[in-house]
Amino acid sequence: MGDLFDPSVGVTEEAHTLDYVLHDLAGEILGKPVYELMGGHGPTEIDTYSGAIYMEDLVPKVKPRGISAVLDACQMDYDSGYRAFKLKIGRARWMKRDEGDRRDIDVTRAVRERFPDCKVLVDANDGYSVDRFLKYVTGVADCDLFWIEEPFVENRDGLARLKDHMHKVGCKALIADGEARTGSAPKLWKWGEYEKKFIDRFFELAEEKLIDVCVFDIGALGFTRWRKVMPILREAGVAAAPHLWGCTPKPLYCAHLAAGVGNVLIVEGIPGVGRNLDYSKFAIRSGKLCVPNVPGFGISRTNGAGIGPSESVPR
Repeated sequence: MGDLFDPSVGVTEEAHTLDYVLHDLAGEILGKPVYELMGGHGPTEIDTYSGAIYMEDLVPKVKPRGISAVLDACQMDYDSGYRAFKLKIGRARWMKRDEGDRRDIDVTRAVRERFPDCKVLVDANDGYSVDRFLKYVTGVADCDLFWIEEPFVENRDGLARLKDHMHKVGCKALIADGEARTGSAPKLWKWGEYEKKFIDRFFELAEEKLIDVCVFDIGALGFTRWRKVMPILREAGVAAAPHLWGCTPKPLYCAHLAAGVGNVLIVEGIPGVGRNLDYSKFAIRSGKLCVPNVPGFGISRTNGAGIGPSESVPR
């Protein structure tokens, strides 16, 4: 294993497909949690948000449930320990434009009113034009948004206009971006090539203070490459919050990254369980994901259904 993995760095490029496995194995062999292998520079209790709040108000199509369905979904995750929710916006893809944009505002305001003690994040998945999004910001300026993710296809002029408008209306949300830049990253395993194509432009925007939070996908980059990019982010004054959706163990991997190298602002949560995986060593308490002090990642296999930090049922 020594030719493929160095605890102080991670895996070699040739072993990228074994990235998580070798981190876990090294921790088991050395009797240390993965975050300790990385130096233990961050907290072992990290803010987490539910990434499972979708557009429940629009379904079923024949008789949509309305905004109350979104509030019910938030309540379910609140009861599981979450104190932050990321709301999907961009309903104009499924509704008439003005009606969809208005509904985005109404949903945001309803969640803020129902959960005044929680962080509210919004993610448009590049679904807005710049002009339309400025109107959205005006409509939610008093909602104390924690962050705004991918409001429109990132470009310097648009982000500069957004930042200026946010200042004018008193919106202090952070701008999170970068998920779309990692779509083809698995094809580019040479670090120099990856950096040139995906990092440089992002950091140009970050250095101009137009982006505050980097949400590159943890799976597309790989655990080791995230370890490499974190010092660059920290030097640029940009926080990290890797995109994690798609696989229930990913938030637990990210929690180790946060506890190991620091600079992770908040961890995306995936309420639910993994089949035949036991997450019971982890817990969500008062909005924080708590990382266990056990060897490896702390995820074990079971003979039946896994149990996890949240028992949320499918929406």
